[in-house]
Amino acid sequence: MTGPKQPVAARSGQGGPRRPRVRAVRRGVPVPLLVPGLLAMAFLLVPLLALLVRAPWRSLPSQLTSTEVWQALQLSLISATAATAVALVLGVPLAWLLARAEFPGRGLVRALVTLPLVLPPVVGGVALLLALGRNGVVGQWLDAWFGITLPFTTAGVVIAEAFVAMPFLVISVEGTLRAADPRYEEAATTLGASRFTAFRRVTLPLIAPGIAAGAVLAWARALGEFGATITFAGNFPGRTQTMPLAVYLALQNDPEAAIALSLILLAVSIAVLAGLRDRWMTGA
Repeated sequence: MTGPKQPVAARSGQGGPRRPRVRAVRRGVPVPLLVPGLLAMAFLLVPLLALLVRAPWRSLPSQLTSTEVWQALQLSLISATAATAVALVLGVPLAWLLARAEFPGRGLVRALVTLPLVLPPVVGGVALLLALGRNGVVGQWLDAWFGITLPFTTAGVVIAEAFVAMPFLVISVEGTLRAADPRYEEAATTLGASRFTAFRRVTLPLIAPGIAAGAVLAWARALGEFGATITFAGNFPGRTQTMPLAVYLALQNDPEAAIALSLILLAVSIAVLAGLRDRWMTGA
């Protein structure tokens, strides 16, 4: 004899009868969405393709090895790297304060910190002149006490690029800090570690991917900065002329050199997107 039949739920090991799986149905794209989407794709891609099609590929090696292009490229790489270092030293602690510290007006501070993201770069350059110029609010004391003049110098290029690039780092690191569990820091402090030791030994390894992504974004933004740089640092070849400024100047006198520099900036942008694909892009 066989025992009593078990209920379907018991035999299946689930709380109820099994239900047939419903396969996702792939439907066609509506024409009112398809047409604008394709137009938007063409609007964004055609100018980039035109840059590749009209590039002087035969003379490109000679263009890239010219003195003017090399000076602009070298200065851009050095200043963007220095600006990113400034953003890291100052931006990571600021992001920690915005994410973990409680103080009055934190929302207003966050809004002001991210203001350079939407502020026209030329306005940022004017603001830097009024703050750090020889007769500026702070610059007059730097000139009188230490003899330091920042506008129209290579250091001014670094400052202008850091001013517009740091918010990218702060936003990225702050978002990573908010996603990280603060209990790890609390556990470290209960074991005798100071807050700074817990930040250095526990928090930094946790948020390292966010810091790396923010640093890459800040570096790319600093490399392509134009408005604040030309307003605060000027356009002096070999001293303050970065690649975007060289593109603007070469477009009037030597279009092939302008295209060559534009290709370099395009390649850097593609490399940045490729480096961040695991963070921002997911598979279909």
